Amino acid sequence: MLRKRIERQVLSISGLALGGIDFEKPAGDPGLFGPDSITWRIHGDFSSMLCGGVSALLLQMLHPLALAGVWDHSSFREDMLGRLRRTSQFISATTFAPVNDANALIEKVKSIHLRVTGTDAYGTPYAASDPDLLVWVHVAEAYSFLQSHLRYRNPSLSLSDQNRYYQEFARVAESLGAVNVPASVAAVEDYLQAMRSQLRCDERTREVVRLLQNAPAPSRLAKPVGSLMISAGIELLPDWAAAQLGISFSAPKRRRIRFATRRIAAVLRWAVRNGSWHRAMRRMGRLN
Repeated sequence: MLRKRIERQVLSISGLALGGIDFEKPAGDPGLFGPDSITWRIHGDFSSMLCGGVSALLLQMLHPLALAGVWDHSSFREDMLGRLRRTSQFISATTFAPVNDANALIEKVKSIHLRVTGTDAYGTPYAASDPDLLVWVHVAEAYSFLQSHLRYRNPSLSLSDQNRYYQEFARVAESLGAVNVPASVAAVEDYLQAMRSQLRCDERTREVVRLLQNAPAPSRLAKPVGSLMISAGIELLPDWAAAQLGISFSAPKRRRIRFATRRIAAVLRWAVRNGSWHRAMRRMGRLN
């Protein structure tokens, strides 16, 4: 009973809560990556992906054009849980859904991007379909997901598998219109360093941080766990990004966050048996 209660809470904030995609049919459909991919392995762990998603959002929002697009065209300030679910659905569907569903969602997002245009707070025009902006959004996500996996799931993941993850996952960004996507650990590190001069933190960026820190939970039961995961995601940021956002953690607090997150992650892994990964593995005949 406890396991099912926990699982219901977890799935209520995931993309599965939106429905519309059957991850268990048709049998044998490998999706865009397949069950033996490193992408399935990394994206299949809800706990580390949630922490990585928080970190990715804050990293993305340091780019003034990415921030402007979200600020002007998203309801995240009024519906943080809704944004979390929609982002989760896109990641889980493009990873685990059957090929037709994954491609249909990519085409849907591409059409939405064409309508997301405007001018940022500094007078620079932006478009969500801009290939360079798509690269930034993708790299911030991929980097954050991988860093979270290394911290909270498998710190021994080999360099070759880390490189393979960047190579595989770049496929989604390229399908959306990104070009010259960094596809190795070294290339991503170089890219992030090269982008730092374009990044800014202003009042709107700080508002995103405040909104995340006070994000609602689906229930009172989930509130402390959600708050911990958000703290873990913020603590996951690279030092230079945290400093730019004005965020700092003492060494004892970092240790407390990491210790508690590892314990909670173990409980969530025990409880969740019907996530996107589980359903996709059943579709492939790899799980009962």
